Amino acid sequence: MRETPRLAPNPGSHPLRFGYGTNGLTDLRLDDALSLLADLGYDGVGLTLDHMHLDPLGPDLAARTRKVARRLDALGLGVTVETGARYVLDPRRKHGPSLLDPDPEDRARRVDLLVRAVRVAADLGAHAVHCFSGITPAGTEEDTAWKRLAEALDPVLSAATEAGVPLAVEPEPGHLLATLADFHRLRETLGDPDALGLTLDIGHCQCLEPLSPADCVRAAAPWLRHVQIEDMRRGVHEHLPFGDGEIDFPPVLEALAATGYQALTVVELPRHSHAGPHFAGRSLPFLHRAARAIPKGLEGTAP
Repeated sequence: MRETPRLAPNPGSHPLRFGYGTNGLTDLRLDDALSLLADLGYDGVGLTLDHMHLDPLGPDLAARTRKVARRLDALGLGVTVETGARYVLDPRRKHGPSLLDPDPEDRARRVDLLVRAVRVAADLGAHAVHCFSGITPAGTEEDTAWKRLAEALDPVLSAATEAGVPLAVEPEPGHLLATLADFHRLRETLGDPDALGLTLDIGHCQCLEPLSPADCVRAAAPWLRHVQIEDMRRGVHEHLPFGDGEIDFPPVLEALAATGYQALTVVELPRHSHAGPHFAGRSLPFLHRAARAIPKGLEGTAP
């Protein structure tokens, strides 16, 4: 029997769908985290594949994925698959190895993880698979790093195309691909493949983009496949709870609604996992309040 979703009423008429990232709930078992988010009224979850949450390298991955898919369906939660686990591939190197590592075998380990993530995403019915480039290794020329990135993503994009799940690359401060301009460089290098999309982190826009976060949303609209959201200050890459940074959220959410974006907008607070349930409980009411100012009828109005 299908379990009745335990969803709190959404107080707004806006078209946006909000989720919360499991990388901010790492002290909870995955099933407990999903139940919490459903109880709080979230529309979905940003599921980071990690050793404690649907370990992508553990045994019986397909069977475990089917179990999670059934649970998501029972709770009425949408999902995006995220691949930013800090130590899932190497217990000594944060986010290592990356797509830019000098050792081709190390790069292949990251490629394998991303291909696994695509398959998991397809089995979960996920909106997209998120990834990022990684930091340019010391002593590596920039052109060499871009070549490695393009070559490494080729098999991942092939898997994404076959699975029908977009790959959403995130510009990450300090990485080779750090800005929207860098995303467009990659997109053009690869020949603008249909499977390649963008993860837009609203805090990162505040941190380093020349445009305002709302203008970043408008500029990125054609390629948006996944959105992450948190507060942040200019020039400081620190994910903050809402209200602790400098972002004016109603214009950002209005711009996002106007694009017609229909996938998840996921709260990204990975360094607040020690109090994850508290921040998950605070974040959704904040977003609903910010979204109430969105005029009706904005869905799909972007050119």
